[in-house]
Amino acid sequence: MREMDYARIGMRIRQVRKVKGWSQNELAKKCSISMSFLGHIERGTRIMSLETFANICVALDIGADELLWGVAHPSDTVLDLYEPARQETESVKKEADNYSMYVRIMKSVAEIMNEA
Repeated sequence: MREMDYARIGMRIRQVRKVKGWSQNELAKKCSISMSFLGHIERGTRIMSLETFANICVALDIGADELLWGVAHPSDTVLDLYEPARQETESVKKEADNYSMYVRIMKSVAEIMNEA
């Protein structure tokens, strides 16, 4: 498992903030934190809560993976979390398709028997 590098996370937050042309005060207000605390986050000297991190991601309109790891795509771990749900959905769909086919066959058999 990778270890969190808070200084790098803070550096990435600062970079995105600056690209947007925002001051620390502007971002801090959008995230409902103090400018002083944001400064600490950007320097990596204080650890933010998950709620604050999520607020920063939303305010900057950037994915968590990009701020955490410097990559702009979902992590394999996140995709793996959704795999069981996707498989279950496919299984339910397959069962529904099988049931629909069974109903169509039974209707056809009933029609044939009514004609005879």
